[in-house]
Amino acid sequence: MTASSPQDQGLASNDAVIEFRDVSYRLDSARELLHHLNLEARPWETLVLLGRSGSGKTTTLKLINRLLVPSEGEVRVEGRPTTAWDPIRLRRRIGYVIQEIGLFPHFTVERNVGLVPSVEGWPSERIRERVRELLLLVGLDPQLASRYPRELSGGQRQRVGVARALAADPPILLMDEPFGALDPITRAEIQREFLELQRRLKKTVVFVTHDLREALRLASRIGLFEAGRLVGVYTPEEFLRAPEPVVAEYLAAFGAGKNLARR
Repeated sequence: MTASSPQDQGLASNDAVIEFRDVSYRLDSARELLHHLNLEARPWETLVLLGRSGSGKTTTLKLINRLLVPSEGEVRVEGRPTTAWDPIRLRRRIGYVIQEIGLFPHFTVERNVGLVPSVEGWPSERIRERVRELLLLVGLDPQLASRYPRELSGGQRQRVGVARALAADPPILLMDEPFGALDPITRAEIQREFLELQRRLKKTVVFVTHDLREALRLASRIGLFEAGRLVGVYTPEEFLRAPEPVVAEYLAAFGAGKNLARR
């Protein structure tokens, strides 16, 4: 599998792949979930959205793949407003991985991973080869292809979820607390595997977490959210030195120190 370059996507190398332009999202006049967000995800980076529950992180993800539409402002993907995209075509450009994994329980691993290529009309032999390639890529034995999700461990199911998101080789990955339900040892293993995958595949990734250690380990940059507002955007090294009080709260909660930034 080869990684698509920004130029392959019709972008200059320094163009934003995803851009929020003064975006707000309201459920109604009294409930604003996102307030005047300005943010971009750059080619091939892992932008981690960090914040406590209800801070606007998942709302931000859903605005990218047009599960939600801004109340104000504009979200642009690959240079086009999401409202100008055909929703199905937009979502085919985006892999989506969630904590609950979302595998179809009555489908085998092969059918789950090959779902989007099948919808795209790929020949069956090409799908089987793609499934084998992806299972190896995420550290699974291809012989698991005939099993059902209930026959897999939590870590195996999460790896299948990542493989499914990569099946049609989308240039963008959205990941919403993807490893949050795993035990600490399995979570650390999959984080290591994710870093290696990203080095090889060079996707543009937007990754949601409330875990500071995970953010510092995986992020190219961290966007910190608080109560529907973006506090700031930092490299992991900048985050450890940032002056904002909410940053200090995170560092205190997770144990400040250089060990947090180790990958």
